[in-house]
Amino acid sequence: MIPVSHIIAVGAAMFCIGLFALLTRRNAVAVFMGIELMLNAANLNFVAFSHAHAHEIDGQVAAVFVIMLAAAEFAVALALILSLYQMFRSVHLDDADEMKG
Repeated sequence: MIPVSHIIAVGAAMFCIGLFALLTRRNAVAVFMGIELMLNAANLNFVAFSHAHAHEIDGQVAAVFVIMLAAAEFAVALALILSLYQMFRSVHLDDADEMKG
């Protein structure tokens, strides 16, 4: 049996890697992957806490909602990335500032 503290540490590391990708990357796809990694880290922590507290199902239900949120976010992000590519022939987020006005 894996201790919950180890699972929480893996989730925290995943979240930090996702946050690093979100803050340092200029490519829209890499930023999107960082956000997805952060959501998966939150799911891992939800399930770990759910399992640690008398096998309650609350954390697993929250994880399912986060998965549904990630699916909706994927659809919107993919549409935005494709639109950005069609307009500028690039997926770099620095090009998006030209879309003002």
